[in-house]
Amino acid sequence: MAEEGSQSDVTTASSCGDFNLRHLHLELRAEFDRRRLTGRAVLQLGCLRPGQRLLRLDTHPTLGVEAVRARYGSGTPAHTLEHRTRPFTTYGSVLELTLPGPCDPAEPLEVTIEYTTGDGPGVVWLNPEQTAGKVKPYLFTQGQAVLNRSFFPCFDTPAVKSTYSASIKVPEGFTAVMSATDWEHDEKENVFHFKMRHPIPAYLIALAVGDIVSAEVGPRSRVWTEPCLLDAAKEEFNGVIEEFLTVGEKLFGQYVWGRYDLLFMPPSFPFGGMENPCITFVTPCLLAGDQSLADVIIHEISHSWFGNLVTNANWGDFWLNEGFTMYAQRRISTELYGAEYTCLEAATGRALLRKHMDDSGEDHPLNKLKVRIEHGIDPDETYNETPYEKGYCFVSYLAHLVGDQNKFDAFLRAYVDKFKFKSIVAEDTLNFYLDYFPELKKQNVEKRPGFEFDCWLNTSGWPPYLPDLSSGDTLMKPAESLASLWFAAELNIDAIKAVDLCSWKTYQIVYFLDKLLEKSPLPPGNTEKFAEMYPSISKSKNAELRFRWVQIIVRNNYEDAFDELRDFLQSQGKQKYTVPLYRAMWTETEGTRKLAQEIFATTGNQLHQNVQKFVKKIIVPNKDS
Repeated sequence: MAEEGSQSDVTTASSCGDFNLRHLHLELRAEFDRRRLTGRAVLQLGCLRPGQRLLRLDTHPTLGVEAVRARYGSGTPAHTLEHRTRPFTTYGSVLELTLPGPCDPAEPLEVTIEYTTGDGPGVVWLNPEQTAGKVKPYLFTQGQAVLNRSFFPCFDTPAVKSTYSASIKVPEGFTAVMSATDWEHDEKENVFHFKMRHPIPAYLIALAVGDIVSAEVGPRSRVWTEPCLLDAAKEEFNGVIEEFLTVGEKLFGQYVWGRYDLLFMPPSFPFGGMENPCITFVTPCLLAGDQSLADVIIHEISHSWFGNLVTNANWGDFWLNEGFTMYAQRRISTELYGAEYTCLEAATGRALLRKHMDDSGEDHPLNKLKVRIEHGIDPDETYNETPYEKGYCFVSYLAHLVGDQNKFDAFLRAYVDKFKFKSIVAEDTLNFYLDYFPELKKQNVEKRPGFEFDCWLNTSGWPPYLPDLSSGDTLMKPAESLASLWFAAELNIDAIKAVDLCSWKTYQIVYFLDKLLEKSPLPPGNTEKFAEMYPSISKSKNAELRFRWVQIIVRNNYEDAFDELRDFLQSQGKQKYTVPLYRAMWTETEGTRKLAQEIFATTGNQLHQNVQKFVKKIIVPNKDS
């Protein structure tokens, strides 16, 4: 299955169809003073096609190859190989190695590449001011989608999976962590040794090095953070993760990865989370102080089955990772919190999909589930809500056809068991579904007019089926009613005070604030009154609530609270929050535009370089004004 997927993956220049990667080993040294990793990558390969003389690997211009050696079999002398790097796309190059002789499928091939890599798109070096502690620098890698070719030469396609090991030497006072099942620390040499026992694609190999400490928060979980965040992380997630894992195992089968740890990244980390096996990299924005955002990691935990265990073989089928994960997340959420809360959360997701399709146009080619990624197009440029929310709708439709939740849960367990440690395409999934439910296959459900599986995959537009979210009305209606009260010129304070927000969960308050944002600005004076009446929102540590509150500040030009907007942007660098806020400031008034320039001038260097670029694109048109 992986071989089939790799043939259609135009994002790799490698010869992954000619060779089988059995194991990858990395030996690297982190040099913060020179902002580089130096060492070697050792690839254990098998030849799939006799007579091959050329091995091609994905790499990047920021990665410099110094020497290459290869040997066939064990105990044979190594040969120095000719190597050359050729252009491929804007996001990578191809490393071509000429083997010492025609390869033989009966003989294992070992290739050792000595190399150095610097500040590439997948290898991020942070200055101390970009960290929470502000004292020591920090290094992390981000592989998804095609960035790890700047970390090590590889078959950078999700179609190829292998085990890996690594030895990472770091300076004194630094700790290394990786997405690995096993690790040891040689304290004398300060070398960390890692091993991943299960096959994973290249994009899930992840490394972080910094002033990092840890604390246990469950029988198979710990939190890793900079020292100044450890107590907060431990308090926030103590006992929580195991509950999520237990429900996930009940629904989808054994959690195979051993430990599930969380690494709380520095504030400049631009993502919400990255589901690296065994250790999810997450934003510190989840540290709300009251566990109100702890359930956000249910999505990352769900990737332990859908994405990490069963993986899309190419990025055009990204919905296989994310659509199934959204469904799994909401199944776990339903088991823990009930259908009402899950439907409310799903309604916020549907609203995001609606906004995306309104902005892009429903017929945009990226609004298909099976996306055709053309040569040279970075898969990250195709990222949007469609694989998540339209994918969720398609999986929900498959469950709807079955008509029995227990039976569909059993199908998901069988699906994971069938394809675990494999990379697949949509046709694999749907063929297995029809074979698993022969009664549906006999009914030709895949060809029902208006709901054809081919239409779901290959036609742009709004999902032809939407799961029923009416169970969430008991939470949505009160939020909508309360929002409408705030748009009255004369506020009905008694009616507003009669609604107890203290009993609302996070997503209900989020839904309420989104309704306020949809119709802002509020009548004069109401924003100030709102801040006075709801300090639990305006002074909240919950990043989701703060993000919406500061948007309300901007939309209502509430100058008295501009410092709160400044503080929020200074406290974190998450792309999902930072870019929309700068865009909102730039489109409101001259005052908010000036504020955007002032904040960026003082805090821009704390942001990830990609987020800096996005913000500069917003505020550059008036940079000299």
